[in-house]
Amino acid sequence: MSITARKPVILVVDDTPDKLTLMSDLLSEQYTVKVAPNGARALKIAQSDKAPDLILLDVMMPEMDGYEVCRRLKADPVSAEIPVIFLTAKTEREDEQRGFDLGAVDYITKPVSPPIVLARVQTHLALKASADFLRDQNAYLEQEVQRRTDEVQALQDVTILIMASLAETRDNETGNHILRTQHYVKLLAEYLAPHPRFAATLTPRYITQLFKSAPLHDIGKVGIPDRILLKPGKLDADEFEIMKTHTTLGRNAIVHAEQGLGVSVPFLQTAKEICYSHQEKWDGSGYPEGLQGDAIPLSARLMAVADVYDALISRRAYKEPKTHEEALAIMHAGRGSHFDADILDAFITLQNEFRAIAARYADEEHGT
Repeated sequence: MSITARKPVILVVDDTPDKLTLMSDLLSEQYTVKVAPNGARALKIAQSDKAPDLILLDVMMPEMDGYEVCRRLKADPVSAEIPVIFLTAKTEREDEQRGFDLGAVDYITKPVSPPIVLARVQTHLALKASADFLRDQNAYLEQEVQRRTDEVQALQDVTILIMASLAETRDNETGNHILRTQHYVKLLAEYLAPHPRFAATLTPRYITQLFKSAPLHDIGKVGIPDRILLKPGKLDADEFEIMKTHTTLGRNAIVHAEQGLGVSVPFLQTAKEICYSHQEKWDGSGYPEGLQGDAIPLSARLMAVADVYDALISRRAYKEPKTHEEALAIMHAGRGSHFDADILDAFITLQNEFRAIAARYADEEHGT
């Protein structure tokens, strides 16, 4: 059984019954013809589920003239793409210009010439078919690009989660430390986004990137020997020097992954900064490079506050957890020395929210 192609649908709008009959007879052999005796009926048909492919529209009609009908058609997204050809006895240049300004694609003067009408209709239907095809293709391409983007984003998220989980398995006493610091950092960043010092950097996109990268801050611990990483007590000076290398190991692991890909991956830039510099201190006494002030990447300064607070309130093999109030006092003492003062002030303002995050993602035994 052969499949017959659907005939294009033409809507003819005219208040004169004889004109509707004439145009219907002329077009019905090649097209499916619908008729409307006034503008209101035309709008109802054009904006229905079975909209026409093209409209032949008389200008001079009572109550609502063709210009107003065209204006309303083009104002409604449902009918805006339907090509409109004016059929009219008005021949002044200003009349034609008005029609084109309203969005009509053509202007045929009465009395009409059947060959001209058929030729113009065929031409504009072909143009509409091409436009519809391109629009459908563009919509498909946009959907495909979004799908691929979502896949890449999901791959990035999974990669970060796997890498962060790997670090956590080496140092299982940290428990939910990764989740807590991730949310602390996001909380600080969102609060500080309007701040004049940080507004240019803390865009919504950057904050999302920061949130996703934060779990990698201790990824370098996978390279620290167990005898140091899992030591049930404080580290001696030599052991501490080895422990300090986790910042460089973490950064280098990400750099090595980028080199393997042969490209620089933008979403990993923040992760590299956090890995390498979250142990730097505002006064330059931190490590690995002894960076000072604004030379420390903002992502690392935010993580420094989040990481220290969580370390203070968390139980370790070598220490009991501090209470929230004790941690607050210790961190306040580091304002302007260990921590960027503005970020530390934000932490103090948000201390109740920090405490809530700590409770929400608490380990089985967690100080409050």
